[in-house]
Order: sequence, then C-alpha cells, then structure tokens
Amino acid sequence: MYLLFLAWLTLGRHCHWPCFWHVEARTAIWRHLRVLGVRHPVGCAVFGPGPLLGLYEGFLPGDTARHHRAVILDLLQEALTEAGLTSQEIDCIAYTKGPGMGAPLVSVAVVARTVAQLWNKPLLGVNHCIGHIEMGRLITGATSPTVLYVSGGNTQVIAYSERRYRIFGETIDIAVGNCLDRFARVLKISNDPSPGYNIEQMAKRGKKLVELPYTVKGMDVSFSGILSFIEDAAQRMLATGECTPEDLCFSLQETVFAMLVEITERAMAHCGSQEALIVGGVGCNLRLQEMMETMCQERGARLFATDERFCIDNGAMIAQAGWEMFRAGHRTPLSDSGITQRYRTDEVEVTWRD
Repeated sequence: MYLLFLAWLTLGRHCHWPCFWHVEARTAIWRHLRVLGVRHPVGCAVFGPGPLLGLYEGFLPGDTARHHRAVILDLLQEALTEAGLTSQEIDCIAYTKGPGMGAPLVSVAVVARTVAQLWNKPLLGVNHCIGHIEMGRLITGATSPTVLYVSGGNTQVIAYSERRYRIFGETIDIAVGNCLDRFARVLKISNDPSPGYNIEQMAKRGKKLVELPYTVKGMDVSFSGILSFIEDAAQRMLATGECTPEDLCFSLQETVFAMLVEITERAMAHCGSQEALIVGGVGCNLRLQEMMETMCQERGARLFATDERFCIDNGAMIAQAGWEMFRAGHRTPLSDSGITQRYRTDEVEVTWRD
C-alpha cells in the first residue's frame, strides 16, 4: 500500500524549526510494512535549498504560501523519483485540511485536489490535530489514552469516546506554546533552534520560583493573563535584581505546566483512564514529561510521550492519519476538499477505532 501525502508544516510552536524552510511544502511517500504486528513506515522526503528565514522572523502566511506554490511541484516529482515509484503505484492522496493558517493550507490543498483528479486517486483531507494523536498512538503503542495536545496553536485535553476525539478541556485564549514563544521575545531569546527549546534550557538553571497567576477554570485554562503579567513584570524584576532571566523561564514553565497536569489528571479521573499521551510541539519539553510522569505514577497510570521527531509538526503524521482513514473507508469528495482554518478535533468521525 502506497499513500502520497502533501503536508503543510507551519502550524504549531515549532513552525520555525531549522529544517522548515526546506520541507514545509514537502511531498513524501510511505510504504506501510507489517513487522511484528506494527506498521513501520518507510518514507521519502525531499529537501531543497533556501535561507532559514524562520530562525529570525517567523513566517508570514502570504510569504509561506508563495514559497509553497513555487516549490511543491518540483518536490512532488523529486519525491516520486527518490522513492522509485510511479503515479500508478499510489493508492491515495492525503493532505492537511486544517486547522492552521489559510493561505499555506490552500496552496497544498489545490495541488492535492489537482493530483488526485489527474491520477484518478481517492483524496483524504486530514485533521492536523488527529494527525498528532494517531502518530503518537502508533509510535508509543498507547491504546486508549487521555491525550494532552500542546503546541503553538492548540492546547487541548482529549479522550476518545463514541467515534470522536472528545475535547474535555482546552485553552480559552492563547495556546501554551504561543505563551512561551511570546515570552521568549520579551527576553530576546533566540529562535535557534526554537524559542521553546531555549526557554527549557534556561529554566534548568533557574533557582527562584516567582509567583505568577495560575488560571484554571473548570477543565479549561487561560494563558493570556499569566503572559501579560510576566511581560509587564519581567523588565522591572530584572532591573531591580529580584530575579534572573533563568528564574523567570523556570517560573513560567512550572506554572503553566502545573495547570496542564491538573486538567489532564482531572480528565483521566473522569474517563477512568490509565494512560496519558502527550502530543504536539510542546510535548518535546522534558520538564513537562517529568511532571506528567509524576502525576501518572501517583495514579498508577502510564505516560506515553515521543521526542522532537514526532512531537513537532510533520508530514508523517498526516500520512499516518490518512492511512487510518483510508483503510476505514473514508474519502473526501471534491466538493468538500477545501481547507478549514478552525477544524475542531471533535468534528471528525473516528471510525477506524471501532
């Protein structure tokens, strides 16, 4: 079985990851093999030349979309050549339907629709968030976990029930990764390799816990208030010597991660879950994993997490979710093959878990 996927890789906290400028419009081909009952995907990804602008100034949707349009057809052909496949050997085409920035999503969706019609292949529009979940389940072997999905664009606590990934709690304003990234700008922390990673390293050297707002509202969290507070207080506290930049990074991490652990544990208690899975770019953070592990151990539960290869936005997760949808009989009709910037996780019927 061969599945061609076209993935847009700019959604999330790590949209500025160093390899992004090479791969954001990449096309890849996966062959799924059965080895010891586990599908091990063998993939082909093509990297092209280009300046790593995202390391310095992030990505503007219009500029990103123009880049996609300029390179995607060449990358499509290169990927086929490198994988040693022809269009006749492809069974399905999957693409990222949303959520995310509109212009880059549209650039890829147009190519996906066109190729599907030219090659007479089924088309699948994949939910970005479900891509994270299915990749996490595949890599870790988690069966029915409570999911903590944390990135630059999303913060949700999710559990599967009755053919849906139900959202039990979420941010009511900005995502946790967005909070961390914006604070990194206040401290002028480098984007190389990512602001979140650099905050994590600085936090390891922090020695003083600064009291910050802690906002949990039922099953939901709010990060805008804590960000406003620390943005306002940082320069004053640093100027007076009350704390160091490392102390502030440590304090912010400890506070926001404690909020996430709290609502995840509450969801696990409600669902009777004995598994927790962390997905999304912020899930790379080892301190978050450590705090979640402590909570799980106290509950007699098990934590599942992955490293940056699978937490950070990647095309492979779109292929994995597309594969699950394809084998369950899902198809995206041409009339519904656009993009949805606010594509909710719980909008998708998850028939492949029956």
